[in-house]
Amino acid sequence: MLVHHQLLHAAVLTPNGQWLIQHRPDSSVRVLDGATAMVELAAEIQHRIRTTRNDTR
Repeated sequence: MLVHHQLLHAAVLTPNGQWLIQHRPDSSVRVLDGATAMVELAAEIQHRIRTTRNDTR
């Protein structure tokens, strides 16, 4: 969903349950350890979006 909405460039689930994510095409790949870390990342992105929207209002 984060890739679909262009909030991440790429997110790939590996067979061992880790996630490989990339914010932009030119950024380095990060490894997240499992679903909990992915949910935490989604929460960080959501917080950043909401904070930015409040600043522009």
